[in-house]
Amino acid sequence: MDPSITTLTDLVPPPGPRHTRDWAAVERALGTRLPQDYKDLVEVYGGGLFDETVWLLDPDCPDDDYNLLAQVTGRAEILAQLWKNEPKPAELLRPGAGVLPWAYIEGSGAMLYWLVEPGRDPDAWTVMFNEGRGPEWEHHATRCAPFLLAVLTGASDSEYFDDLLADSHRFEPNDEILGGGAAAAAVSQPR
Repeated sequence: MDPSITTLTDLVPPPGPRHTRDWAAVERALGTRLPQDYKDLVEVYGGGLFDETVWLLDPDCPDDDYNLLAQVTGRAEILAQLWKNEPKPAELLRPGAGVLPWAYIEGSGAMLYWLVEPGRDPDAWTVMFNEGRGPEWEHHATRCAPFLLAVLTGASDSEYFDDLLADSHRFEPNDEILGGGAAAAAVSQPR
């Protein structure tokens, strides 16, 4: 497991047992392999909300707003429309470059994406932040789990998370926030 996830579990205890997903089916549906640190985050925490701010998308979430697969499709459509009127960030001007969402920023419309580039191993994908209701993008040359840890500990150089630092941290799983449907989906998965 990624060392940043081990540190994260010390900082923010997981809500309960691991949440096994059928990653082969998810990756087939997406047409790409996903970063191992993301898969480990979802297996350790499930989908849900860190510090009432960063909502980790989960491919098994019954609510499309927080479901990885639904957000990949929805965000692709939204960004295609956006880029008809606004320029793409420089990182996305490279041939074949794109983004895939992995987290939503609660209450803001902002998203965290992976920067996906041809020939780049998913375990080397870095983080792109888009403010959601504006044209600003940030590129962070780190993977999703270390980025999340940096955000929660105040070590991130992002301009958008500077007020997040807290003395204690918490994670609220989807089943707590969204109700029993998310819990049933998590329980129904093979362990």
